[in-house]
Amino acid sequence: MSDEPVYLHDAVKIGIVSISDRASSGVYEDKGLPALQQWLSRALKNPIQFEPRLIPDEQAGISAALIELVDAGCSLVLTTGGTGPALRDVTPEATLAVAHKEMPGFGEQMRQISLAFVPTAILSRQVAVIRGSSLIINLPGQPKAIAETLEGLKDADGQSRINGIFAAVPYCIDLIGGPYLETHDEICKAFRPKTAIRAPRTA
Repeated sequence: MSDEPVYLHDAVKIGIVSISDRASSGVYEDKGLPALQQWLSRALKNPIQFEPRLIPDEQAGISAALIELVDAGCSLVLTTGGTGPALRDVTPEATLAVAHKEMPGFGEQMRQISLAFVPTAILSRQVAVIRGSSLIINLPGQPKAIAETLEGLKDADGQSRINGIFAAVPYCIDLIGGPYLETHDEICKAFRPKTAIRAPRTA
């Protein structure tokens, strides 16, 4: 029998929403939900219950899905798709419509990361908001961009060059009364003030 301690982590319910007219109608395979689930499963030590949704670019439907996920107890809701300037891109409007507080720093940092790759990153309109005790973040539509914005950019030696947005997510969720999220540092090191760091719990 192993003498290694078994560490306990808060369970978390996370809503993941892929917004696409064509994927939701079966024209092509959705890649957003698998990308979100894969990255979160790698990054978090917490047991995760995912609540996935694949929906079209309809503002009322997006807002309704976000409210439903928050009401279902999702402490974190991540969306992908529908954040550009095209007429059908209404995810930011739908997200702001259900907000109690806006968190503009997330969108600013996502664009900063994407600008390291493409000048068209300035066309992205991702927003983040708080509704009740839940954090809702709009992410880019491409799986590679999802990982880059969550994880940040590292140099050839593996040192952080630009912080990813997820480094700030656990402490934000602390502040709004959610579960204590713990990350695998090699994927994304969560930042908390020393006074907010909890001692590990063992079984």
